[in-house]
Amino acid sequence: MLDGSGKDKNQNMRPSNKSRSRNKGGNRRQNNSNNNTNVVNRVFDSAGPDSKVRGTPQQIVEKYSQLARDAQLSGDRVAAESFMQHAEHYSRMLAVAQREQADRQAEHAARQIEQAEQQRQRNEQRTQPQEQTREAPAEADLADAPQPDIQLVDTPESKPVKRKSRPRTRKPAATGEDATGSLVE
Repeated sequence: MLDGSGKDKNQNMRPSNKSRSRNKGGNRRQNNSNNNTNVVNRVFDSAGPDSKVRGTPQQIVEKYSQLARDAQLSGDRVAAESFMQHAEHYSRMLAVAQREQADRQAEHAARQIEQAEQQRQRNEQRTQPQEQTREAPAEADLADAPQPDIQLVDTPESKPVKRKSRPRTRKPAATGEDATGSLVE
């Protein structure tokens, strides 16, 4: 559709900010390759069967377990089972997160040991050449040995530059001579 200037109206319209703002948080979560980062300490809002429970997974497990005991004591087996399922869900989440955290710590420790070993090898390689130079015989030290007389050769760069002299040009005489040399009065 063309407007008065001959341009397409759709080209002049800017994209809606609503769609961009809705996708910002989602894009950030999708780009994060490790979705369980810091789940152990993360605070969750759990909408349980009765009310909302807020806290870390460990706190939520404890709260739902307490609610399940209370429901069972009051004789409500359905509510007790529901609370137990919620507690089990968060305990599984917590177990997976703790297992991944332990794996990451083990990998980190293994990497540190490997890096320490590589650093030790590099240090050994650095000290070996120094020990070899200390053990080298005194014959290798040529600074104290007698030096031969060396005559330097004259090179064109070392000679002084002579400038070519140009013939002097004569200035025209102040007395009125013309170009042919005859007097002009």
